[in-house]
Amino acid sequence: MSGSNDHIGGEARRYGNATIGEAVARLRAGGLVAVPTETVYGLAADSTNAAAVAEIYRTKGRPDFNPLIVHVPDRESAGKLGKFDDLASLFADALWPGPLTIVVPKRDNCPVAAAVTAGLETIALRCPAHPVMRELLEQSGLYLAAPSANRSGGISPTTAEHVTRSLGAKVPLILDGGPCERGIESTIIAVAGGEYRILRPGPVTEAQLEAVAGKAPILADTNLIEAPGQMLSHYAPSKPLRLNAETAADDEYHIGFGNLPGDRNLSPDADLAEAASLLFAALHDADASGKPRIAVAPIPNAGIGNALNDRLRRAASPR
Repeated sequence: MSGSNDHIGGEARRYGNATIGEAVARLRAGGLVAVPTETVYGLAADSTNAAAVAEIYRTKGRPDFNPLIVHVPDRESAGKLGKFDDLASLFADALWPGPLTIVVPKRDNCPVAAAVTAGLETIALRCPAHPVMRELLEQSGLYLAAPSANRSGGISPTTAEHVTRSLGAKVPLILDGGPCERGIESTIIAVAGGEYRILRPGPVTEAQLEAVAGKAPILADTNLIEAPGQMLSHYAPSKPLRLNAETAADDEYHIGFGNLPGDRNLSPDADLAEAASLLFAALHDADASGKPRIAVAPIPNAGIGNALNDRLRRAASPR
């Protein structure tokens, strides 16, 4: 049964059969639905409906040169939208469903709206693992464009409450699936010519990608925006953010890690996966605190720590 979450208002609905049906109807009518994935909450719309895609950009205040990820239920569906060479197929078969987005050339008859790919000849595709998103894809029969469900450039949402704080009544329906397990956005790779580039680090690490491909990635051009999350300033709180802070001033909310406790600790055991799952929630708490500035303890730049530091560097960049 569906029901409201009183502490976050009537926009959020607990996941259930009735709510999925309501969400499917809204999406098929060209509306928006906020939905959990294993990474962060996404703001979903029918990727083939140009008006619905335009509403995503309006709701988020998102620049129209920033492409969107299209979520699909399986590898077969992805192949109807993009061209998968042997290497792209290898990644999809090994790591889907999961937190990996693969950028491949668009098919000539690709039905997604032009704004989804922001004028590029490539398309970003992901097969998510979260049961709520998977059921929504399967029951709707749609390919869903779904960037993070927050204002553009702000802190990504990992709970339904975060969506409400950021977008409020702009999102008439939020499927509340609880906190997101991974807590940071998907790894994005571009595959072409038998090689691959990492466009955005994420839960799938470089070591995991190398194990699948049997080789290292080639260097990505950091001056090109080929996928979400590549803008210099992104994931940002409203307050100044200082990195690699072993101590904090009295006016700073300190996000700790390991043996640096802080006001909130991402992982007392220095577990990088745990830290990733809590990073955006901690930034939301820091932004809502009474302190005017935020400081974050050093995080090792290894494995998934590379993705955490990528998000933090962008969050701390001047706007």
